[in-house]
Amino acid sequence: MATQALLEVTLDLLEVDKKKLNIDMNKYQAVVRVKAQLVKTAVFADSSIHARLILQYQFGMDSVIAYPTAIIEVTTIKPLTPDQQRIKSMKDRVKQDQAAVKAERARQKIKAGQEQLAQSNQIQS
Repeated sequence: MATQALLEVTLDLLEVDKKKLNIDMNKYQAVVRVKAQLVKTAVFADSSIHARLILQYQFGMDSVIAYPTAIIEVTTIKPLTPDQQRIKSMKDRVKQDQAAVKAERARQKIKAGQEQLAQSNQIQS
């Protein structure tokens, strides 16, 4: 029973370590020579220099043809459901209306200032 508990704790720690490793590593792609053929391969490393060293160790010193470049993985955006789209469009309209109100207030302030200026010019004349 104690052995099973120890095994479960060890497995939990391994899962945590795997998650940490995947977060800190970047994916790099490089071209290497394998038996006179050029092959694209990917490796996980901290930096491009580290990726090159890993590839040189794995395939040999003169086998790395193209310097490793970082691969940026693009995630897809899930489309909104009709209900979510309706709510989003309502929020967008509210923002547009708020901007229109702000612009109208600014226009009215300018108009009021121009009228005051015109009245003060008439009084001085």
